[in-house]
Amino acid sequence: MWLEECDSFAELCRGYLPYYLLIVLPIFIIISPVNPVTASHEFPVFRMHQYDLHGVPHGCRSAPISLEARSLAGWSTSRHCVVAKILDITPSVFQSIRSKAGALVIVLPKKINELTTEEKQHIMSLEESMMYGSETMIPVYFAPWHSELQIILDDIAGGFITDEKAGSAAEAIYNSISASGYQVVVTTGQALPKTEVKVATLHGKLTGTGTEEKLPTIAIVTYYDSTGVAPELSFGADSNASGVAMLLEIARLFSALYSTGRTRPQYNLVFITTGAGKLNYQGSKKWLEDQLDGVEGSVIQDAAYVICLDTVSASNNLYVHVSKPPKENSSGGLFYKELKTVSQSFNTINVDGVHKKINLAEETLAWEHERYSIRRLPAATLSTLKSHEDSIRTTILDVSKEGQVDRLYKHTQIVSEALARHIYNLSSSQIFAGPLDVSKESLSLWFNYFASQPRAASLLADKNNLLVGTLKEAMARYLGDVRVTFHTPDKQDPEFVFYDVTKATLNVYSVKPAVFDLFLTIGISLYLGILYMIVHNFPHAYALATRLSAKSKTT
Repeated sequence: MWLEECDSFAELCRGYLPYYLLIVLPIFIIISPVNPVTASHEFPVFRMHQYDLHGVPHGCRSAPISLEARSLAGWSTSRHCVVAKILDITPSVFQSIRSKAGALVIVLPKKINELTTEEKQHIMSLEESMMYGSETMIPVYFAPWHSELQIILDDIAGGFITDEKAGSAAEAIYNSISASGYQVVVTTGQALPKTEVKVATLHGKLTGTGTEEKLPTIAIVTYYDSTGVAPELSFGADSNASGVAMLLEIARLFSALYSTGRTRPQYNLVFITTGAGKLNYQGSKKWLEDQLDGVEGSVIQDAAYVICLDTVSASNNLYVHVSKPPKENSSGGLFYKELKTVSQSFNTINVDGVHKKINLAEETLAWEHERYSIRRLPAATLSTLKSHEDSIRTTILDVSKEGQVDRLYKHTQIVSEALARHIYNLSSSQIFAGPLDVSKESLSLWFNYFASQPRAASLLADKNNLLVGTLKEAMARYLGDVRVTFHTPDKQDPEFVFYDVTKATLNVYSVKPAVFDLFLTIGISLYLGILYMIVHNFPHAYALATRLSAKSKTT
C-alpha cells in the first residue's frame, strides 16, 4: 500500500516537478528575509574636469562606469575600479592607475578644513599632477566622505586576497570564490562638448569732473571664476572670491565720492569683472579685442593704469606683480608709493614689488595684468601670493577659512586708501574713515556669497547665469553704464571647449565575484541533475535503500 503511494508520488514529481521549481523557487526568494536594498548604496560624485584649451585636451575624457571595486592594494586590471582615499594616492600611484585601471573613485577627507599642512600639500601635489599632466582616458570621480562609503572602503581593503598573497593555487581559487565584493556603477552617457557657450565680462564706470574723454582713466580688474581638479568642487575662496569682493567694496566706496560734484575727482574709474580667468584670462583677452580693435570708442583706450586683483586674502603680505617696473612719476609708480606709505600704518601688512617678464612661450600667462601689458597698457596685479605657481590658486582646498575676511578687510583698506590718495593727490589725509570707512560686513557678505558656490568657468558659461546676473545688479548699484559682453568661442577653431557631465550618482552594489557565479551555477546544475535522476528512478532508489536498510538490520 505504502509502496504504491510512493510510486504515485514519484509519477507526480516526474511530470510536474520542473514546473513547481520554476514557480516555488522565485516565491521563496521573494519572501526570504534578505533585503536586496541593503546591498545597494547611492552617493553623489563629481567628475574630474574636462576641457580643451587652444586645441589641447585637458582632464578626464570618459564618464560612465560599470566595474568591480578594488582597493589600492587589490586592483590589477582594467576590469577594476579603484576606490581609495585621496590621502592614500600619490602622483606616481595616480599615473599607474590612469594607465592600467578601468576607473578611479577618490574619497575626500571627512573634514576638509581640519587637514594638517602636510595633508594639504599632499592633496595639492596630487591635484597638480592630475590637472597639468596629459589627458586622462579613464573616468575619475570625487566622492565626499560618508560613513557608508567608509564601510565599503574597509570591506574592499580587507576582503580581497590577491594571488601574490595566497599560500597556494588552491587557496587562491578558494579566496576568489568566497570573497565578497562591490560593483561600482555610474549610469551616465559619455561627456559631450557644450554648445551655446557664452562667457560674460562686465564693466561699469565712474566718470570724473571735466571732459570725460580727456580725463585719465584707472581700471580695476578681477576675474570671477575659479578652478580645481573637479568643477563642482571649485569654490575658489581666495582665488578669486576675495578679488571680486574687494572690487565691489572699492566700487561702493568711490561711488559715494563720485556722487557729488564737490568730491568728484578728475579721474575716470572703470571696474571690470572678467570670465574664464582661469582659462588663460580669455575674458580679458576678448574684452580687450572688442574695446581696442572695435570701431566704437574704448573706455580703456588711454588708461593711465590697470590694477588687477587676484587672491587678496591668503596672507598678510601684499605683492605688486608687474611685467615692467613703472617709472617713478607714472601713475603706476605713484600708486605703488602710496601703497607702501599706507601699509606702514598697518604694522602687520607688508607691500613688496615682484617683477616678472611675460613668457609668451608658455601655454598660459602668469597673471591677468599680462593681458593688458601685451596691449601696451601699464598694468599690475595685486596679490597676497608671491608666485603665480602657488597651488592655492588651483585647488579644491581653496574654501573659506577662519581669519580670511579679516585679512581681506585690511587689504581692502590699504588698496582703497592708496587709490584715493593717488587720484586726489593727497599724501597724508585719511580719506576713508568714519561713515565712509570700508565695510567689513559688506565685504563678508559678498565674499561668503561667491565662496559658497562652485564657480568653474564651465558652470557659468550660459547667458542667463544667476551668479552673473547678481554680479551685474551689484555693479549697477554703484556704477554707471554697466554693460555685459559675451564671448562665444569660434565654432571652427574654438579657443576653449567645455564638456558636460560634471556630477553624477555613484551606485555601489554588494556582489559576489564572477567566478562565484560560475561555481554556483555548476553546483545548482549538479544538484538539479541528481534530483532529476532520483525522481525518475525512484523505485530503483527505493529498492536500493530498502536492501541497504535490511542488510544493516541483519548485521
